[in-house]
Amino acid sequence: MRGADESKTERARGLRAALTDAEGTLWYRLRARRLNGYKFVRQEPIGPYTVDFICREARLIIEVDGGQHADNPRDAVRDKWLIERNYRILRF
Repeated sequence: MRGADESKTERARGLRAALTDAEGTLWYRLRARRLNGYKFVRQEPIGPYTVDFICREARLIIEVDGGQHADNPRDAVRDKWLIERNYRILRF
């Protein structure tokens, strides 16, 4: 069994500590199985990427993006990689 990648774990911890206002508001609604009993976690490393929120059982990723993500080619590559692994992505 592989161990966790410590650099990714540390990055995710840092992102969890520095939520934006929008992420904090959404996290309040998603946490503790408040959305129809689905469990979400935040700032989760998946492969080479870290996603804002994920429900593993539904394979659903929620991204809260600012203007810097509009038409970003790196996001298109990231989305393609995640979709190829059967994740669905919602962006706000």
